[in-house]
Amino acid sequence: MFTIYPAIDLRNGRIVRLQYGDPDKETVFGDDPAAMGQRWLDAGASWLHVVNLDGAFDEAGAANWAALPTVTALGAKVQFGGGIRTLADVERALDAGVTRVILGTAAIENPDLVAQAIAQFGASKIAVGIDARDG
Repeated sequence: MFTIYPAIDLRNGRIVRLQYGDPDKETVFGDDPAAMGQRWLDAGASWLHVVNLDGAFDEAGAANWAALPTVTALGAKVQFGGGIRTLADVERALDAGVTRVILGTAAIENPDLVAQAIAQFGASKIAVGIDARDG
């Protein structure tokens, strides 16, 4: 058996899908992340994968952070990534109810952050994501 992680990619608080990861080529699917999460849960998902695309592009992502507690309030397991660069970011996500935080770019640029996060929050709370383009 395997686990499917349906994704809710957020940009400015809206649910989007980027074409080939290009922030200038986005399709908007809605503006209610909690409703989208509930749709996935109703379809049988046990986890939700939420991505702060603004954070991934080094933008503030305030609307995405604001939407996060509405998704975690659904009661599902939620993994969250995008723009997580510090232990304070990890703690903020966990405080919002996230089950697991995904470290991406930060894991490459600052491997010590991964070790520190695991030491502080536990291995079950931290994942490393590898998203690659052009090799």
